Amino acid sequence: MFAKRKSYNPKHSFASAPERTDLDRWVNGVHYGGNPEHKRNPGDYGLTPPSIPRPDKTLCDLARVSKREQAIRLLKEGIRKGLVSEQIRSGFPQNVWAVTKDGVALEAQLENAGNGTYHGYPLPEDDPFREKVIEKWKAAS
Repeated sequence: MFAKRKSYNPKHSFASAPERTDLDRWVNGVHYGGNPEHKRNPGDYGLTPPSIPRPDKTLCDLARVSKREQAIRLLKEGIRKGLVSEQIRSGFPQNVWAVTKDGVALEAQLENAGNGTYHGYPLPEDDPFREKVIEKWKAAS
């Protein structure tokens, strides 16, 4: 699996009241790149190398997000529901959160602020922010 962390990012927080115009702009401008460090099964992400899972990284495989189309859909849905971070870099939120249909909380991190490309991964079950993501996702549904 992966090495258990001793602490998680205490600065994680949702944007308090993102503007609908910003949310719409982000939905239309985001891309999903993926990261081979979060993959055991490379799926259809087209990564080079296809996968190099690291023991200290959570794996997308555990969340059953194996298709790029699925990842971009979740990324955009998280934005639509306002699950974006307060921190903005080059016009995009640093983080976006989503929840799979199986109830797995995901975090997407901005990897290229110039073109709005993200990579994502499941939040560990012992990360206290995970429950906040799930609650906000349900409230926005």
